[in-house]
Amino acid sequence: MLARPTVAVFNTSDATKVVNKVQLPSVCSTPVRLDIVQFVHDQISKNARQAHGVASNAGMQHAAESWGTGRAVARIPRVTGSGTHRSGQGAFGNMCRKGRMFAPLKTWRRWHRKVNLKQKRHAVASALAASSMTPLVIARGHKISQVPYLPLVVDDQVEGLEKTKDVIAFLKRVGAYEDVERVINNSSTRPGQGKLRYHRIKTRKGPLFVYANENANLIKSVRNIPGVDICNVHRLNLRQLAPGGHVGRFIIYTEAAFKALDQIFGTENAVATEKKGYKIHKTVLTNPDIAQIINSNTVQNAIREKREPTKVHPKKVNPYNNDSAMESLNPHRVNASRMEKTANEANRKKRQEALKAKRGVYAGLTKEQKKTLKDRKKNSDSYMRGIQKHLEDAYPQKVKEEEEEEEETAQ
Repeated sequence: MLARPTVAVFNTSDATKVVNKVQLPSVCSTPVRLDIVQFVHDQISKNARQAHGVASNAGMQHAAESWGTGRAVARIPRVTGSGTHRSGQGAFGNMCRKGRMFAPLKTWRRWHRKVNLKQKRHAVASALAASSMTPLVIARGHKISQVPYLPLVVDDQVEGLEKTKDVIAFLKRVGAYEDVERVINNSSTRPGQGKLRYHRIKTRKGPLFVYANENANLIKSVRNIPGVDICNVHRLNLRQLAPGGHVGRFIIYTEAAFKALDQIFGTENAVATEKKGYKIHKTVLTNPDIAQIINSNTVQNAIREKREPTKVHPKKVNPYNNDSAMESLNPHRVNASRMEKTANEANRKKRQEALKAKRGVYAGLTKEQKKTLKDRKKNSDSYMRGIQKHLEDAYPQKVKEEEEEEEETAQ
């Protein structure tokens, strides 16, 4: 994380002068835990909600009854009566016009959430640490290209500014008014029905003043500057330090507030005095180079030797069912199969050519040859009919019996 031992304190009247140097608080070197910040912000944001709900009998004030089954309509309750468009219309259901909503909101819903105290403290510490890192502040969208130092610390005279114009002049001197202009230029109307309910104008977040004196005039002088907030160092609010759960808020500290951070959150070797029993969060790994740790002599001497992989016996397969196994036993099988396939293909073509030649005999005959074949077939048919007639005349009784049997079979 940060390794700077001291931070410059700038003069309120002249931002080019450094009036003092203070030690960087240990809380600014804590690890940034985005998961804790986002979880705590989500939970504590729910505590600002007010209970609301719909009327207990809303959508249920109709004289309606289901028509039952057998009428080819849905079994939803329907308004009774006749002579009006409303009669016969569905009622009560959340899919019906003028019906109740699904799961109506109740005022006794669990609107608020309890969050562990240590979690909230870790989240605030992580937000403070993130606000001390220039890349995270820039990534959040703040314009700090003209700011001389980050974290920005000024002397306690800034708490005595009574006029808003004096605060604006101070912000211009330290290069922070560019961020205020960003807020002014990016305000927009909220889309949708939300503009009728709350916060019609959406505004961005600008600098945050953190002071220590309870009776500071700065509290009133900054409240009319768009996007600028102010917070007491003894009552740091996560919703101001990380609006929307996004860390990296641009913070302007007073010298007294910056020095008080070590007493509030403690140091790496001392417990916090204002937060009973709290110790700042420490990193799990001091050296993130895992490869160097694993390959170090200390670790390599303590671990066991590399095991040889166990020998895996191949599964026996039937070569008559497995082609690869048969090829390993009989390499000639591939050539034999290919030769057999080639021979079968040649025989198939030969058979097709023979059938084609046989079926094409009649097409190659002349007109007289075709007539001869036709007469020959006709004479053959008449000869067979004559033989059949002689047999029927010679054995009439047997022929009659056969005809009767055929008729019985047909019936």
